[in-house]
Amino acid sequence: MTSLDELPLRDDLRGLTPYGAPQAPLPVALNVNENTHPVPDDVAAQILEDVAAALREVNRYPDREFTRLREGFANYLGHGLRPDQIWAGNGSNEVLQHILQAFAGPGRTAFGFAPTYSMYPLLAQGTGARWIAGTRGDDYRIDPQDAADQVAAADPDVVFLCAPNNPTGTPLGLDVVEAVYEVARGVVIVDEAYHEFAPKDAPSALTLLDGRPRLCVSRTMSKAFAFAGARVGYLAADPAFIDALRLVRLPYHLSALTQAAATAALRNADVMLRMVDDIVVQRDRITAGLTELGYLPHESWSNFVLFGGVDDPHTTWRALYDRGVLIRDIGIQGHLRVSAGTEAETTAFLDAMASIGSAV
Repeated sequence: MTSLDELPLRDDLRGLTPYGAPQAPLPVALNVNENTHPVPDDVAAQILEDVAAALREVNRYPDREFTRLREGFANYLGHGLRPDQIWAGNGSNEVLQHILQAFAGPGRTAFGFAPTYSMYPLLAQGTGARWIAGTRGDDYRIDPQDAADQVAAADPDVVFLCAPNNPTGTPLGLDVVEAVYEVARGVVIVDEAYHEFAPKDAPSALTLLDGRPRLCVSRTMSKAFAFAGARVGYLAADPAFIDALRLVRLPYHLSALTQAAATAALRNADVMLRMVDDIVVQRDRITAGLTELGYLPHESWSNFVLFGGVDDPHTTWRALYDRGVLIRDIGIQGHLRVSAGTEAETTAFLDAMASIGSAV
């Protein structure tokens, strides 16, 4: 068989490995920050009706501008946003890729504060941009002045701010966004994939969009809406920013079936988001349970918990795996990450951790 090394691959892609987390048929899978709650039956029925209607016209290309879906997102996000300020794609990763294709690329740079979402450098690499990793302070927090100083020194074309941060769950203050935007020459992305799991009164970077044409705020339906399998991400920005993304998107990139399913889900946002409250309860229960066992969970505004005090992360990960529980070793020394799932899944995880033994 031909090996990858024998193909005329781009030099900057040689030696890389594809992004991916372990997938295994275990009873409790809490490793990829999915919403493990199923879509409510009554909402699923409405989604099926809308998808069935769209299927009757699937011989035709979909609405290239996904007009109804953009209207749905604008209504959901509020803050006076208009449909012409909305963009969407097949998962937030495609949305972020569109941004990098438009504003980064060969000879340009993308910047983020490590550790952060591991797809950022991969997306940068895939679009030909060079990734620059900044640093975080104690407990993975970011100080506004330090952030501004780092961005000013790096002078990147694209800045990623993950709020709250993946994989640490760390909150990000709007003062950091403001400080970074003021010194940035390029575009600034605030990735709010987990915003719905933050405290109810936590402000969104959506409040900063007015008068900042190089700023965008990205979201996803994968987490709060339990829509990971549907692959729908979106962002809000200045209309001119949206026009830039049209230059790089593929024609008809959102299928009619995807548009129908997402529009129906947004129509039932109140019902769908009831799951978030349950997940937050389980997240806090995980934090309390791990603390009782002697581990060191970090503050999380997301649907997962990063915890330290793990002497041998791989051994602990394997012990959980053998007990039917799958979590994530994200490569931070002495740490593991677990997603918050259902009450039963939380119980299974904490019972498994207790059976392994308390942290030293």
